[in-house]
Amino acid sequence: MKAVRFHEYGEIDVLRVEEVERPTPGPGQVLVEVRAAGIQPGEVMIRKGARHERWPAAFPTGQGSDLAGVVVEVGAQVRGFAVGDEVLGFTHDRASHAEFVVVDDVNVVSRPEELPWDVAGSLYVAGTTAYATVFAVDPGPADTVVVSGAAGGVGSLAVQLARRRGATVIGVASERNHAWLKDRGVVPVEYGEGAAERIRQAAGGNVDAFIDTFGDGYVELAVELGVRPERINTIRDWQAAARVGARTYGEGSAACAVVLGELARLAACGELEVRIARTYPLERVRDAFRELERGHTHGKIVLLP
Repeated sequence: MKAVRFHEYGEIDVLRVEEVERPTPGPGQVLVEVRAAGIQPGEVMIRKGARHERWPAAFPTGQGSDLAGVVVEVGAQVRGFAVGDEVLGFTHDRASHAEFVVVDDVNVVSRPEELPWDVAGSLYVAGTTAYATVFAVDPGPADTVVVSGAAGGVGSLAVQLARRRGATVIGVASERNHAWLKDRGVVPVEYGEGAAERIRQAAGGNVDAFIDTFGDGYVELAVELGVRPERINTIRDWQAAARVGARTYGEGSAACAVVLGELARLAACGELEVRIARTYPLERVRDAFRELERGHTHGKIVLLP
């Protein structure tokens, strides 16, 4: 089968699409023929070696967590799934950017018929991360919560999940995304110099919680706005979080099929919009990451093996 691999840390040109042996599922595992697999900013940092201390790579290594596809083989003791089932799920083995991937049966759920393949294959990391960030700051109807990077893969889901809890949501994003945010009941604020004052004006002077999906000083900005540290959550700036006592709930805090299944249900019935920026064939994985690394992507970029 074909799979994305890299043999050393580096820039995009270290990525290769190679012929590798098709894996065999063990007990409690299924083999999935991948129809769609999302790509993530975190994979860029791992590939460059910037996360070596936290997530070291053993070369050669694959990449990819998100996946959706069709079960083509089941191992012993698998429960609830059979050959031919359409599923979405995740792997922690950096292996979903491939034509086939072995997945533990507890890490897949059935794909709702109404859920497009590209959405299903890009829901896990962004969706569970957004779910965890909202859970961490616990917004309610009486709260005003700010989300930085509000139009990104995680931010665009976090604003919607926070709105579902009844909170007033302020989304920090570029002006070209303001109409989309307004249509979803979010108060848009332009990022950049003067953002603190613009947020205060939009919030009427009081901000109760802050979800940072972007990094680059937003934890400190939340403190400046008077948000209590336990109601600040960042998925990017762990050093700032440690300094001020903020939370760092992310994908790992909600990494389960139960959460993924609920997100899939919401997306399938139109209650949660997952924005797809663009899809690429597996052979163009370098092009996919070039687009991702340019920044300001309006939604998810997905590989279609």
